[in-house]
Amino acid sequence: MSAAKPFSISKQQVMRAFELVKANKGAAGIDNQSIECFEKDLKSNLYKLWNRMSSGSYFPLRLKP
Repeated sequence: MSAAKPFSISKQQVMRAFELVKANKGAAGIDNQSIECFEKDLKSNLYKLWNRMSSGSYFPLRLKP
């Protein structure tokens, strides 16, 4: 049995958000991961991000300095 995701977030919305951040020369987030590093495995990273966001289990981790 497949349970529906509690948040309605499309994969296209996640991709568009990434494109906007990249176009705006967005900085690394709280996890200090750069756009360039994120893009190295873009498809997998966007899928994981979408999956966690749409299930309500996304909490960015802060790396220690």
